[in-house]
Amino acid sequence: MLRKTLLITLLLALLTACAPQATPTTAPVATDITLTDGLGREVKLNAPAQHIVSLAPSNTEILFAIGAGSQVVGRDEFSDYPEEAKSIASVGGSMGQYSAEAIVALKPDLVLAAEINTPELVKQLEDLGLTVYYLKNPLTLEEMHTNLGIVGQLTGHDVTELVDSLKARVKAVDDKLATITDKPVVFYEIDATDASKPYSYGPGTFGDLLIQRAGGANLVTLAGITDSYPQVSLEQIVATNPGIIILGDSMWGVTVDSVLARPGWEGLDAVKNNQIFAFDDNLVSRPGPRLVDGLEQLAKLLHPDAFK
Repeated sequence: MLRKTLLITLLLALLTACAPQATPTTAPVATDITLTDGLGREVKLNAPAQHIVSLAPSNTEILFAIGAGSQVVGRDEFSDYPEEAKSIASVGGSMGQYSAEAIVALKPDLVLAAEINTPELVKQLEDLGLTVYYLKNPLTLEEMHTNLGIVGQLTGHDVTELVDSLKARVKAVDDKLATITDKPVVFYEIDATDASKPYSYGPGTFGDLLIQRAGGANLVTLAGITDSYPQVSLEQIVATNPGIIILGDSMWGVTVDSVLARPGWEGLDAVKNNQIFAFDDNLVSRPGPRLVDGLEQLAKLLHPDAFK
């Protein structure tokens, strides 16, 4: 009996020794990241950034949208979306003044700058030994998708699912407007400090792009104005006669009633037909994923019947 037990034990030992062994798993080795930024500078990271300072609201929104919110250790003063961004340490930014001391103290492995930041600021931070990537503003929604991919590379996040979702939403808007032939004249107001000649979005801006993509005609373009952020005179507004007025400056207290009370505006079609709407300008002015929210909302204001 003992001999039989020993034989079985030996056979089991031999079988175990001959069995294929599991290969030990190891964490993937981080590869260097080298990208050329919007200033033509070659920016290198040894691994995806884990301690990021964002110098623009659009960058902060991008970081949170791609899943890198927990990697953000500092943000500019105006980054207020999403809500949790407000709890992150501010490094300034009012009137373009940032605290280099506060940025350095956060020990970031990446500072993410944008076009609202000057090349001089980028150089100042770089001279302090910081790695700075300057994210150039996109000119189209498709280029915005490219920017998401760049930030994804810098932070170690796959943005494929997010980009596919954004593309699908834009296509849904395009499909609903495909047969629309009537394009209402739109005046998008961004600053009416001087109500006799308020500022608006002109060619080359996302305001102009989204108005057109949403099935509207930008009053600024129709008036023959070529500036990107022009002041539009009352005479030009009256002559072009917008059918819809969008108040991007509603966030600063401008109301529909205040527009109705403006001298000389009473004859506009938008005023007579009560087609004046408050609007969240952050959905237009910040070149990040929420541009798609802006497109959807503008399209519904301009062509409500297409979305019923």
